Amino acid sequence: MTRRAVVTGASSGIGEAVARTLRGSGWEVVGVARRADRLEKLAAETGAEAFAADLTRQADIDALAEFTAQRPLHALVHVAGGALGTDRVEDGDSDGWLRMYEMNTLSAQRLVKALLPQLRSTAAAGSTHADALFVTSTAAQVAYPGGGGYNAAKAGEAMLVAALRQELLGEPIRVVEIAPGMVRTEEFALTRLGGDKSAADAVYAGVESPLTADDVADVIAYSLNAPGHVNLDLVTLRPVAQAAQHLVHRGPLAVHGTD
Repeated sequence: MTRRAVVTGASSGIGEAVARTLRGSGWEVVGVARRADRLEKLAAETGAEAFAADLTRQADIDALAEFTAQRPLHALVHVAGGALGTDRVEDGDSDGWLRMYEMNTLSAQRLVKALLPQLRSTAAAGSTHADALFVTSTAAQVAYPGGGGYNAAKAGEAMLVAALRQELLGEPIRVVEIAPGMVRTEEFALTRLGGDKSAADAVYAGVESPLTADDVADVIAYSLNAPGHVNLDLVTLRPVAQAAQHLVHRGPLAVHGTD
């Protein structure tokens, strides 16, 4: 049986990598993002469907739900989100913080409300399971200076996911949270730091092998392709050079003898 997934944030970074990886393992994919030109490129290269939408707009989510209802939907993979700025709590930009909450937490709730009926219908009709998977962040688990707004938004999304898993107890719908640590993508840090490339590069300076979008996509694909009775509630992944949210090794990784 060919399974079909909605993948948000599919125009770049982790979302694009997930769309490509799932297509490579035989899934049908509806790639969702704001930038239609990038989605069309993805569609041409992979055979994914493209649907341009701003997930902070209810009208766009309603249109997405109407589009996906045309055929059975087996998985929602919500990757879209992001961080804006590194404000301290005392002088944070409340408009930017609200935007992050809309991008990360409210978009997840709106997608669940719109697409869960389709996931339920697919699971019931096919005597199979369905999946709702959310990419949060280690920022949802550990606070850090300058991260208050993003910490709060991602923690809100993580709590939403945990509540949803409990609310769906007894239904054949897996609820999965993937929480990456340091991932180097083309846009995340650049967007967060207002387009300052030198500042964005400094985030990863000297770190041997940060995670890549493909690394995260591999974990997501594994969780979706695992046997239907196996639920990966929460997967936290970091590069070896990052032992904790605040503890990053910069420089070559050393191998010490045991003598």
